[in-house]
Amino acid sequence: MQTRSAKTMRIGLAAVLAFAAVGLARVNAAWSGDDTAQLIQDANRTVDQFRKTDPGIDQFFRRSAGYVVFPGIGKGGLGIGGAHGNGVLFENGQPVGKVTMNQVTVGAQAGGQEFAEIIFLETPRNVSDLKFGKTKFSAEASAVALSEGASAKAKFTDGVAVFTATKGGMMLEASIGGQKFKYTPIAPR
Repeated sequence: MQTRSAKTMRIGLAAVLAFAAVGLARVNAAWSGDDTAQLIQDANRTVDQFRKTDPGIDQFFRRSAGYVVFPGIGKGGLGIGGAHGNGVLFENGQPVGKVTMNQVTVGAQAGGQEFAEIIFLETPRNVSDLKFGKTKFSAEASAVALSEGASAKAKFTDGVAVFTATKGGMMLEASIGGQKFKYTPIAPR
């Protein structure tokens, strides 16, 4: 019995350390240097990588009124968890604003990971909803894991389609919670 308890404590400690490491890496990346220009560059690289992995994703870029690219979201937890990331909203292929995503989850989960995410917004109304803080995802929302051909099976649900790609770490999760977004326009140059 004592061995099982010690193993559980080691797993818990590892999960907490992973969460802290991922969170600190995301905060450091989000606020170093000229963060807006760097964030846009990172977002464009993320788009290129998603297109390279699954060329069929181009249909979502063509059909969307806008899309948000999160080059890296840090996520972690042990029972209670969270995620945070900064991204860029594109309209007509041009960056128009920064978007911050925060998520709190409760449920069976352990570990930490970093992933990239692209949220496609089908209509101008969906874009407007995001800008005014009316967009959030519930536990029922699902994302398509990026892989070759994954876009062929994906579709918009309530005007939104989400694709993710794991960048590192490991997260075991069966949790409930939602992503919440805050939009800030990019100042004209």
